[in-house]
Amino acid sequence: MAHSVEELKHDHLFLGADHERNERKVWLVIALTATMMVAEIVAGSIFGSMALTADGWHMSTHAGAMLISALAYLYARRQARNPRYTFGTGKLGDLAGFASAVVLALVALLIAWESAIRLARPVPIDFDQAILVAILGLGVNLASAWLLREDHHHSHHGGHAAHDHEGSHHQHHHDHGHHAEDHNLRAAYLHVLADALTSVLAILALILGRIYGWNALDPLMGIVGGMVIARWSLGLIRVTASVLLDAQPEDDDLAGEIRRTIETEEDRIADLHVWQVGPGHHAAIVALVTPKPRPPSFYKEKLRAIGSLSHVTVEVTPADAA
Repeated sequence: MAHSVEELKHDHLFLGADHERNERKVWLVIALTATMMVAEIVAGSIFGSMALTADGWHMSTHAGAMLISALAYLYARRQARNPRYTFGTGKLGDLAGFASAVVLALVALLIAWESAIRLARPVPIDFDQAILVAILGLGVNLASAWLLREDHHHSHHGGHAAHDHEGSHHQHHHDHGHHAEDHNLRAAYLHVLADALTSVLAILALILGRIYGWNALDPLMGIVGGMVIARWSLGLIRVTASVLLDAQPEDDDLAGEIRRTIETEEDRIADLHVWQVGPGHHAAIVALVTPKPRPPSFYKEKLRAIGSLSHVTVEVTPADAA
């Protein structure tokens, strides 16, 4: 069956359903964090407060990490229809999430290292001023976390286009009914959550230190916080690395669903590859061997019900030829 060039043309727009919305939220949080950062550094310089100045520079590391997320959203959106990217730019968020997770792991190690040094070499603590700084930081972090929270009730459905070829079938769904985690947004969220955790632990340690004189509790809490943050970052590194390496999703039986949908006693899958190309978007290559080959449209209709498949190639080989 012959097809014109125009019929075979299609895009590879595999961005997340809330891509632009999440991008706006990250830029807003960067603005909020940067404002607080500048205010703390200026106030610390004017009033001679090392606590304020140090916390301001600490917030700058998280603002820089979130800038990675924001620029990734921007680039992915602007280059989404660039034909040079064979499977679109949907995985750019995972690349940014991986980079941010590495930065977060380094921040966690730095927090733990500085806390260990402080534990070995105690210094006088201005409890009242330090508690005030921690409370201010916690307020900004909680506001940022609220802005970056993921809503699981959004559902967007788009159009569907299919492209059939003589020996294969390319199918494109734009169905976002199933929630898909945006790892880029998750990375930004973990940065503000990590900052909030350190603020909570600091407030607890400083209050107890002020009341009972337990100065060592402050660096101990820093070590605990660093360990928790490191665990978060390693989890995000593992998840994003799997996506970048085109690993089959562990918590999603998409390959099994494809097999159950398309296989019969006659139609057997000889080779199957499934990978993620963007939040909520998966691609698959299905090689079928059958004694009774059917047209690509037959298998197209079978796979149409699997909404998370955004790019599918089906190859049909007669059993005798195989």
